Amino acid sequence: MAESKTVLVTGGTGRLGRALVPRLLDAGHRVRVLTRTTREPAAQEWVTGDLRTRGGPADAVAGVDTIVHLATTNGKGDVAATGNLIEAARAAGAPHLVYVSIVGIENVEFGYYRAKLACEHLVEESGLPWTILRTTQFHDLVTAICDAQRVSPVTIVPAGMCVQPIDVTEVADRLVTIVAGPAVNRVPDLGGPQVRDLAELARTYHRMVGRRRLVCPVRLPGKVFRDYRAGNHLTPDRAVGRITFDEFLGGRRISAGDR
Repeated sequence: MAESKTVLVTGGTGRLGRALVPRLLDAGHRVRVLTRTTREPAAQEWVTGDLRTRGGPADAVAGVDTIVHLATTNGKGDVAATGNLIEAARAAGAPHLVYVSIVGIENVEFGYYRAKLACEHLVEESGLPWTILRTTQFHDLVTAICDAQRVSPVTIVPAGMCVQPIDVTEVADRLVTIVAGPAVNRVPDLGGPQVRDLAELARTYHRMVGRRRLVCPVRLPGKVFRDYRAGNHLTPDRAVGRITFDEFLGGRRISAGDR
């Protein structure tokens, strides 16, 4: 049986965190989840703290063996938050810091990706034992793009853009394996099983939920969309995921709100 560890998860209530926490518990680990507000007792331990402030995560990191850093502000705030976490972790000892990042961030001129890349550099230079896992976008990204335009009769997507979505459960499973082992720095990227046109996926989603919508690909200007059209965010050589987008939709609970 693998050694039981005390694991802190930041962003434990997010999409990936909700998949990861129960898997870590099932693997026999003691799990803490950093939260800014007091919560009801659960199988995992809730620890209050704020990554946005220096010293905010100090109580959360005390005595942990591993930190899985999933929390994000979806912007520049990630850099300061990661710095505060690293500072607290160094003061608490030398826990293994696991950071989840995104495939191709150095090759896509997108502000959020710039912030993720800066966070990677902080982790690499932290002096802590570290592991970085990069993944492609989650299946949920496609459904979110469609749902954000739910009231419109037309769904607009960037023309010429392919995605390689992966299921969060497969990312969570990989993280459980990483937590069980030693720090190994950069591990191989984790890509979804298929590279597919975003417009095609949007049409598939609408069809699956019984929503009649015209999907309209629009060629968008700018460096970001040029980089996306070039496929800089894809990793076809690392198409190791098994759950396809159609299989994800097949297992997704479709509610009246989806329509």
